[in-house]
Amino acid sequence: MPQTFMIFNASMENKNYTIKDIARMAGVSVGTVDRVLHNRGAVSKTSLEKVRKVIESIDYRPNMFAIGLAAKKKYTFFCALPYYSEGDYWHTIAQGINRAARELQPFNISIQFAHYKHSDETSYKEVCEELSQTQADAVLLAPIVRGITRNLARTLDERNIFYAFIDHNIHDTQALVYIGQDSYMSGYIAGKILMNDFEEGQEVALFLNNNKDNPAEIQMQRRIEGFTHYISEEYKGVTTHEVVLNKEHTDENKGILDRFFQNHPNVQLGVVFNSRVHHIGDYLQASGRRLKSLVGYDLLQRNVELLKCNHVKYLIGQRPALQGYYGVMALCDKVVFKREISPIKYMPIDILMKENIDYYFEFE
Repeated sequence: MPQTFMIFNASMENKNYTIKDIARMAGVSVGTVDRVLHNRGAVSKTSLEKVRKVIESIDYRPNMFAIGLAAKKKYTFFCALPYYSEGDYWHTIAQGINRAARELQPFNISIQFAHYKHSDETSYKEVCEELSQTQADAVLLAPIVRGITRNLARTLDERNIFYAFIDHNIHDTQALVYIGQDSYMSGYIAGKILMNDFEEGQEVALFLNNNKDNPAEIQMQRRIEGFTHYISEEYKGVTTHEVVLNKEHTDENKGILDRFFQNHPNVQLGVVFNSRVHHIGDYLQASGRRLKSLVGYDLLQRNVELLKCNHVKYLIGQRPALQGYYGVMALCDKVVFKREISPIKYMPIDILMKENIDYYFEFE
């Protein structure tokens, strides 16, 4: 089936162009146009410029549905994420992946998931070892441990398998693209919006977990670095406290928080560097305490409920569904349609509050 291209130009009627049409207009062979469109094989500089000029002049868009129906090859993309529960951050990323998968069905792309336990280095290593032996055409990965991820990246590079990162970027790899926030900058902004409510004499609590130094917590660590940088730049004299909570045995945390607030009555501002801000918000609500400002991450249902009743003042959104969606789409663009992909696609650092949360959405 010949490939066709739709023309979108207000000054002319819509027209379908085939590769033969483009070749005739450029004065080159059909094979040359095919190589240019799919970025494969050698093409002389002169021929390349001729084809590109024609393509630009007709403002072409590939008829992707027709291409998909004509394709015989089947593609498998592996997506590796932490285990998730319905409604949590990773579940939302999976929803974005599944939306992309539905849209790409005409192109014979199937999605397979692999899951690891978040912040568990051993579990993550096992999944990466599985991915290193996969026969997949592409891999979408939410990385957590630098060394293990770099080892996997080298293996995938050697096997010519494209891979993309979401949620957190691992530098010094040849990842096709990173899709997610700038973790450092989101922490910096968290500091800026929190300290907008600061008054002389008030103190700040950083609510951390006992895994904060774990190599698998690199995104949280980068956020803390950005936050600390802002505070050191703008509020050198402010007193900050690290409140270390138990991630595994959460029943211990009430006592930890009781003692902390009893001993630090001047703490009026707080920040949580992950999606568990609801743990602090729930404690404040149950104990009758209130912070002047509490900042956290992610639009989990409970986080949003606490935002609406003023126990959380700001949530920083990361558009997780779009991360998953764009990750799969970028791999498809490269693997199936041979397009060049920009190596970074930063998600907006969305600041949500009670007054604008009802207007927020990721997909139309």
